[in-house]
Amino acid sequence: MSSLEDLRQIRIEKLNKIKEAGKEPYALEVYFDLSLKDVSERFEDGKQIKLVGRIMSLRGQGALLFFNFFDGTGIFQGVLKKDVAGDESFDFFNEVVDIGDFIQVSGELFTTKRGQQSILVKDWKIISKSLRPLPEKWHGLQDVEQKYRKRYLDVLMDKNARDRFAVRSKIISTIREILNKEGFLEVETPILQNQASGAMAQTFNTHHNDYDIDMVLRISLEAELKIMMAGGYPAIYEIGKNFRNEGSDPTHIQEFTMLEWYHAYKNLEYNLNLTEKMIKTLAKDIAGKMQFKIVDSNNNEVEIDFNKEWKRIKFSDLIKENTGWNPEKASRTEIEENALKLGFDKKEISKISDGNLLDFIFKKSSRHKVIDPTFITHYPGSLKPLAIQNEDGTAEVAQLIIGGAEITNQYAELVDPLKQTELLQEQARMKISGDAEAMGFNEDFLIAMEHGMPPMTGFGMGIDRLVAILTEQPNLRDVVFFPIMKPIE
Repeated sequence: MSSLEDLRQIRIEKLNKIKEAGKEPYALEVYFDLSLKDVSERFEDGKQIKLVGRIMSLRGQGALLFFNFFDGTGIFQGVLKKDVAGDESFDFFNEVVDIGDFIQVSGELFTTKRGQQSILVKDWKIISKSLRPLPEKWHGLQDVEQKYRKRYLDVLMDKNARDRFAVRSKIISTIREILNKEGFLEVETPILQNQASGAMAQTFNTHHNDYDIDMVLRISLEAELKIMMAGGYPAIYEIGKNFRNEGSDPTHIQEFTMLEWYHAYKNLEYNLNLTEKMIKTLAKDIAGKMQFKIVDSNNNEVEIDFNKEWKRIKFSDLIKENTGWNPEKASRTEIEENALKLGFDKKEISKISDGNLLDFIFKKSSRHKVIDPTFITHYPGSLKPLAIQNEDGTAEVAQLIIGGAEITNQYAELVDPLKQTELLQEQARMKISGDAEAMGFNEDFLIAMEHGMPPMTGFGMGIDRLVAILTEQPNLRDVVFFPIMKPIE
């Protein structure tokens, strides 16, 4: 069996033969009359036509060749006969054309005896010569890592994979339609920032050579969007990339796509209702169903039903239900004891805030048990320092959990600059004490708030996680075209 390098050298020799024949193997201009999808839908026997596409299969012998070619819209059959194309053209095709090559053909449409729509090729030319073979036709890419590294081959050979990314695109465009109709304005905020804010996460750090200052890639869209709300917009949203320098697993990736929106003069109830309406619309109109099978965090297949009631449960009530321990007004000693029972590292426990320890307890004891869409409310206030703080120490927030994973965060946004300053100062103290996930202090954000921000509600959702559910994929990397991978040595 020939090695891949041997096959590549053979194709390079064919490339040289094309050049020696005075033909250009990489066309400057390409002409065609219809896409392959259109020609199938508007098929006319006897019509003279020019088509383009990539050869996906090639078969035949003697004076007759059949090939299927693909242009991204559909697959069509080409037929090459020696007595129609001519001896020289037919033989040259046999000599230099491979599966994977892009060609332009012209000829007459006809229907084979088996009822197959086809084009009888009179003239052809290479418009882009491929130098590496495609994966085997019937099996495609079998190695999962290769699917991630060479997604272009995955979607080329696997229609299910190609359709999955089309669904992703439709989900994002439909989100835009929903929010635009709701009166939101789409905006953009900077990815490269002086400091991270808006979330509790570790950053990717870089340096601005011209200004000679350290900078970070953003971990959240929140602060800049809320600053824009101080400019008088009633409702804005952004769909953009965030970066968090943290662990990897099937539900976490370091570069991910977020949707965040903010609406002035609306409350958390409006937020929850719009969230449920939007996600149900995406399920029904894009996925075409309301029940989905996914793999949960324990590698068990579970079924999610979007038609069921979207329950609302308090953070502390859910922990109590699953552990028998009530975290409300618990002492530091009680919180540490319960975190240690669930496996928290004793050496690190003194560095972590009460809120982050409670979040650890929640994730270990309860979150994975929430399967159908459920809003978890009243998180510890220290976990949500950008939200309105309730008198009982909780924040006026909700988090949508589906299949044991966090899908959205919703806040009644804090717009009191003095209270916000106090909370962010406490976060800064926790960060100095060693809590790497404590939130940074953003002075520009606070100055904007002092100029006045309207009462508002805010929303954040990981697009990738929602797409994974609606396409029933077990790993976020299956819905991201270019997932981050370690370089091959």
